[in-house]
Amino acid sequence: MAEPILEFDDVDIRYRTDGDDVRAVNGASFAIDEGDYFGLVGESGCGKSTIADSIVGGLDDNGEVVSGEIRFKGEQIQDYSESEFNENVRWKEVSVIPQSSMNSLDPVMKLSEQAVEMAKYHTDLSRPAALDRLRELFDVVGLSESRISDYPHQFSGGMQQRAIIAFALFLQPSLIIADEPTTALDVIMQDQIMDYINGLKDDWDVSMLLITHDISLVFENCDSMAVMHGGQIAETGTVDDVFDRPRHPYAILLQNAFPDVRFPDRELAVIDGHPPQLRDEVDFCTFADRCPWAEPACREGAPPATPVAGDDDHLAWCVRAGEMSELAANHLERSTESTSILEGGQ
Repeated sequence: MAEPILEFDDVDIRYRTDGDDVRAVNGASFAIDEGDYFGLVGESGCGKSTIADSIVGGLDDNGEVVSGEIRFKGEQIQDYSESEFNENVRWKEVSVIPQSSMNSLDPVMKLSEQAVEMAKYHTDLSRPAALDRLRELFDVVGLSESRISDYPHQFSGGMQQRAIIAFALFLQPSLIIADEPTTALDVIMQDQIMDYINGLKDDWDVSMLLITHDISLVFENCDSMAVMHGGQIAETGTVDDVFDRPRHPYAILLQNAFPDVRFPDRELAVIDGHPPQLRDEVDFCTFADRCPWAEPACREGAPPATPVAGDDDHLAWCVRAGEMSELAANHLERSTESTSILEGGQ
């Protein structure tokens, strides 16, 4: 069996401050297989973008991977220097579709010149070959090839985002990180952007890490996923597993906080409280103070990874994972039909 293209193995990431350190990511473990579209979902501030930054060496100066391993194609990269990230990872192997395209394109350079600069520093492509490649990629993302010599301000927000996708593909990377790629776009443009991203899967040999707070976006577009809360991975598995058989309380409540057109009368779940401020040692479940099913053991140590129904590919970091189907079904006020989401696979 082929090794994963990206692996996080018990990774801790901290930010140094004048006061106590911020423990942004704690014991994070997951893997992305080659050709897999992997979703990382969780509320703002849970550590998703910190994980993305750590993959390309983009942490702020006060950020540091303090323990664990990040492996890309089997090679440890968490201790790479700036030059090693530039030579071995950034753009050539891993590219990024950022949240804000308007802040990612040089406003005083034509897109064609930006492509030529990228080719100059990362490839041996000639100028004509680089421009031909950009034209090809503009066609892939639904932009007119005649627009490659325009400036960014001559594009709408949706067109700029598509241009960013073209640049992300320019060096034929193995992994694309899409960090909230539809933020600030209207719903029609969001759908178009996701269509372009999904189209890459059939036409390009590429894996993707899709980072979002919208769990429905992951359910619709990814193969596998991880749910994250308070700097900890809460649950991982295939999208079908996490959708049909969620076993971490946060994954269950997050899923049931979204409206479902199949059950218009269903009462939506409410996640009370706020994410924790992680200044002290994180030797507890970070969801414990918000969890309706918490017990003393939840605060007496970081939760272990528990296989769901004996499946090592579907893991929940919860001491009560084996009970959650019954506990949640009794707790949530749901119709008989919607209860099947939790009862599936028991």
